[in-house]
Amino acid sequence: MTGQKAIEGCKRQDRISQKYLFDTYSDGMLMVCLRYVKSLPDAEEIMLNGFYNFYKSIDRFVYNGNGSIGGWLRKIMVNECLMYLRRQGRLTIVNEDYAAKIGEDDGQIGRMNANEIFKLVMDLPAGYRTVFNLFVIEGYAHKEIARLLGITEGTSKSQLSKARIQLQKVIKENVK
Repeated sequence: MTGQKAIEGCKRQDRISQKYLFDTYSDGMLMVCLRYVKSLPDAEEIMLNGFYNFYKSIDRFVYNGNGSIGGWLRKIMVNECLMYLRRQGRLTIVNEDYAAKIGEDDGQIGRMNANEIFKLVMDLPAGYRTVFNLFVIEGYAHKEIARLLGITEGTSKSQLSKARIQLQKVIKENVK
């Protein structure tokens, strides 16, 4: 089945098409959710809610070739994660004094594997982690991050800077 045929089937509420899209994209979307929410059960629930909203709003989706389904699903998942963090009171922007200034990265990150880096990002405070993921991983601009989170662009830039500083600090402490 192709993506376009699956979308057409989903618009007719065809369960086989829905299952095909879920099976195709669920692993990747779960990883998106895990970047924002530490708990696997919470991330799974958010992902399922995201797919529910995807199917519910499928009539508005216009298939534009490869990548359009994954991109639309990713936006839905990110929005679901942000709503979850707000409801849980976990989307807090950390105060200015939290991250101590340190020097530039001296190549230690190159000695780490992706799983180690992922764990370090997951240990960031929720505000840092969220802005870092939105900017670095998802590719959002600070203006869009500010709109999504209800903060100023300056706060978004500051949180990203602090996230990077905190990551550098932890990397220096853990990689010798």
